[in-house]
Amino acid sequence: MNPAPGLFQVPWQEYLPSLADGLLRTLGYTAAGFIGAVTVGLGVALLRVSSKRLLRIPAAIYTELFKNIPLLAIIFITYFGLASIGLRLDAFQAGTLSLVIFYGAYLSEIFRAALLGVHPGQQEAGQALGLSPTVTFAGIIFPQALRLALPGTGTMLVDLLKSTSLLVVISAAELMSQAQLIASETFRALEVYIVISALYFVVCYPLSQLVLRLERRVQAGSPLSLRRHRRLLQARELLAASESKPYSEVKP
Repeated sequence: MNPAPGLFQVPWQEYLPSLADGLLRTLGYTAAGFIGAVTVGLGVALLRVSSKRLLRIPAAIYTELFKNIPLLAIIFITYFGLASIGLRLDAFQAGTLSLVIFYGAYLSEIFRAALLGVHPGQQEAGQALGLSPTVTFAGIIFPQALRLALPGTGTMLVDLLKSTSLLVVISAAELMSQAQLIASETFRALEVYIVISALYFVVCYPLSQLVLRLERRVQAGSPLSLRRHRRLLQARELLAASESKPYSEVKP
């Protein structure tokens, strides 16, 4: 049976449930992979900036190793390779693990550069105030490093979302896997992959713009946490109230 000429011959209304399911799975892989990669990346970054050589060397090996291995190879290792030695992971487990391993290496470099970008005097100031190392890191170092790491982290999030399409090789039932099934049923590969590409754009472009807007707000001095935002608003209200009072009322 020869396909009809022209584009938009696929009965998309019949495939909407499959596309919706594939999109949800894509977002699920993205969320799980990004959360895991951030956790691994931050942990490795802390090891990389440690003063102990015994901690720095393994972290550096992990970063350099997985930064220079294709994500597709990692997917094959986690899904097919581990199964060959008796450790079987389902598509979601293997796909998420692959994304975490791969992007954790890149995020560790971003976080390490951000931590090193904070002036050493900030650590010394915390020590001078009698703060513990944990409190100094959580309250002084980390918020500043987070601002520095935000642009690269946002870029990695969008890239990770697009990279979920590689999970088609293990039939992960995400968006690209659904596209492959639709193309095999309808023989309309060009139309199918154009539509799927448009769906990726519809998801990725707003996300990239949201990340860009957040970066601009942070660069403008907007606090990242809601707690700090409330404190800033309270301080502004107090300042506005004091400025609105006559000088005689505020004079001691």
